[in-house]
Amino acid sequence: MDQKIKKILAQFELPQGEMEALPYGNGHINDTLCVTVYTEKGYKRFIMQRVNNYVFPQPIEVIENIEKVTAYLRGIIRENGGDIERETLTLVPAKDGKNYVIAEDGQLWRIYLFVEGTRSVDLPDTEALFELSGRAFGKFQRQLGGFDAAQLHETIVDFHNTPARYQRLMDAVARNEAGRLDSVQEELAFCMAHEADTHVLLDALKDGEIPLRVTHNDTKLNNVLLDMQSGEGVCVIDLDTVMPGLVAYDFGDSIRSGASTAAEDERDLEKVQLSLPMFEAFARGFLAEAGAALNAREKELLPMGAKMMTLECGMRFLADHLNGDKYFRVHRENHNLDRARTQFTLVRHMEEHWDELMGIIHKIS
Repeated sequence: MDQKIKKILAQFELPQGEMEALPYGNGHINDTLCVTVYTEKGYKRFIMQRVNNYVFPQPIEVIENIEKVTAYLRGIIRENGGDIERETLTLVPAKDGKNYVIAEDGQLWRIYLFVEGTRSVDLPDTEALFELSGRAFGKFQRQLGGFDAAQLHETIVDFHNTPARYQRLMDAVARNEAGRLDSVQEELAFCMAHEADTHVLLDALKDGEIPLRVTHNDTKLNNVLLDMQSGEGVCVIDLDTVMPGLVAYDFGDSIRSGASTAAEDERDLEKVQLSLPMFEAFARGFLAEAGAALNAREKELLPMGAKMMTLECGMRFLADHLNGDKYFRVHRENHNLDRARTQFTLVRHMEEHWDELMGIIHKIS
């Protein structure tokens, strides 16, 4: 085992025994290791992670958010007779009492209990699986319904602030850093035609129509641990982006990533559509769990959340293309432009089926 990792592990409250630490998972942000401690009675596993301080410049605030949210969730789970070590993440304390260790190079490391008997799936390939994902994130939202979101840090400023994302795109246009502006006039016109839409959700918040809530902000299926026996969602993971936000954005992020009929960078735009059955499956699961906790306007704005998350991602891809591909990793020429076009095509398909999307939400509600 790497001496640096050994040194960090020695600072956590872990069982005594021989240790093994191996790379784990396929996450793109944090370094993740599975730590196995072998004792006389068997073995116990843990997840060890380095929090990426480029993405999260205030990593201690990330930990503080996770501490508050998981403590609250444990209380709710305990009240309902659930398993607190299985149904939410559990941070392992360091020997100094903190839930993290700062390594000699200034990097923050944390350790969670491993949730045994579970698996994760990258993308939903059936309506039933996507409905389970909806149930898991809906339950997460319902359980945190009584938590004051104002207690949480905004760990990534303006992470889901669509007007701010639009302005960043306009800034990229003004700089035209990579000299690509002439080739994206059609995509830019699409974004400009949707500028008014970017304000809808935040205007509803400002006008008091919808509340600020605790949101996950990365509601992909692979952030739900599924029970290996029953297949049910057990635990929502990857809580680094948990912060104050809007339900519609959480709902929309799942739809954008899970209900599209094509890959995020598909070049054949004829293949890009919104799967209405997948939309309905996720909405059915989400509202079955969270519906009673949401007001009527929040439910009505769920399709707008899907549209705005898709538009927002498209604008981010387009801005990065104009900036010279600095943020998103690219594997071919015009890769970010391909991604942007896919997102904008998905937005168009949503608009073509808007009445159906609203009808699905109304029917389920």
